[in-house]
Amino acid sequence: MNPLASRKKLLIAESELNRAQLAQELQAISDKVHSFANQVGTVSSLAAAAATLIAGIASLRHKKEPEPAAEKPSWLKTIVKGAGLASSVWSAFRSSRRGKNATDEAAG
Repeated sequence: MNPLASRKKLLIAESELNRAQLAQELQAISDKVHSFANQVGTVSSLAAAAATLIAGIASLRHKKEPEPAAEKPSWLKTIVKGAGLASSVWSAFRSSRRGKNATDEAAG
């Protein structure tokens, strides 16, 4: 085998090794990007649920005009407000989970 043919074979082999290494590095980057996107989705869904919860608690604690001393606050009103808060938190949590699952299915 002449020197040019052997050099050509060595360069081809080196190119194949470089391609394989590049493919591995791109796969590692892709995995890290997907992991980061999942973490961002989780954090954003938790932040949305926390914001809804805080807004609900703030609305429950919102001070109104003082009621006359003869009237006591209605327990039914408090229960209805609490149920509304729980419902809004639950719906925010469910919608964020549905969005995350749809993103995961599209990526998979």
